[in-house]
Amino acid sequence: MNMQAYSKMISRMKWFYRRKKVLLCLLVLFLTGAAFYRYATTPVNLHTAVRTVDIPKGSGFFRITEILNDAGLAGNRPFFWVLALGKRVEKHIRAGEYELTGTMTPSAILDKLVHGEIKVYPVTLPEDITVNEVARRLSVFKLINEKEFATLAVDRSFLTSLDIEADSIEGYLYPDTYRFDRSMTTQEILRILVGKFWKEVTPKMRKRVEEIGLTHAQWVTLASIIGKESGNKDEKELISAVFHNRLAKGMKLQSDPTAVYNLEQDGNHVKTVLLRHLKSDTPYNTYRISGLPPGPIANPGIDSLRAALYPAKVDYLYFVAKNDGSHDFSVNLAAHNRAVLKYQINRQKK
Repeated sequence: MNMQAYSKMISRMKWFYRRKKVLLCLLVLFLTGAAFYRYATTPVNLHTAVRTVDIPKGSGFFRITEILNDAGLAGNRPFFWVLALGKRVEKHIRAGEYELTGTMTPSAILDKLVHGEIKVYPVTLPEDITVNEVARRLSVFKLINEKEFATLAVDRSFLTSLDIEADSIEGYLYPDTYRFDRSMTTQEILRILVGKFWKEVTPKMRKRVEEIGLTHAQWVTLASIIGKESGNKDEKELISAVFHNRLAKGMKLQSDPTAVYNLEQDGNHVKTVLLRHLKSDTPYNTYRISGLPPGPIANPGIDSLRAALYPAKVDYLYFVAKNDGSHDFSVNLAAHNRAVLKYQINRQKK
């Protein structure tokens, strides 16, 4: 074989091997691409049930991948990294608590993390519950730090930032249904609750407070007592009238809920107010003190807040529960004593 023929043979062999190498690379790329496409569009793990995954604030992308992998929701980590890089979302994943399942594709999981579809907890705060009851309801869902909540509730600088001119946040946590998530701080949640209060209070209501000679704190305090006395919307203005009339005459308010506020603050629900409660020496007990207590005894709803501003134009000074959710109102003590006797007898018969 001459040199020319040998050179041609060598050239053909090199060309063949180069071609084979290129074809092999293309095959590898094709198979890798097919595997990657299958990974990105196929459920991560059909055997993985719904998992709650918490992405802490400040977590880097690789840490997030580890968290998902530990929960059985990442699968092939290198592919997951490539997918995130291809979507350009590795720096846009939001912290928070997510509900994810193995039936989701890696692409769908990334989309949910980027869109911040965080797990939310609907929390209903009924009218006339105390600040401590609010804390307990939020704690059930692990939405707050109870110690921080208690500290902020009486922090003067924090209260001032919320436009609250009082020594406690009691009375300003507006009763409603909220949707919170665990990425929120205790302070953020309190700001939302108080923000809702000020959203419901109109300029007209604020002006009315001044017209009737009360401070804003006194108004909320009176509204909280009205709310605790009755959940009957139709009676609130009548109850408000009784307290306004008593304040005008210098009479003690003698409101049962104020006598047990200290007990309910400690988590002791009082079903029946007894004589010993009425004699208790606490700063909130309006059987012992004159005028309004030093602050609200609960968080009133809008009906109680309005009733405190617009009492009915009646001369009532007393009322007693009729044991059916309503009250009997009287203009003098003699009539009130007859009503008390009547309904106490009825209650004993039951």
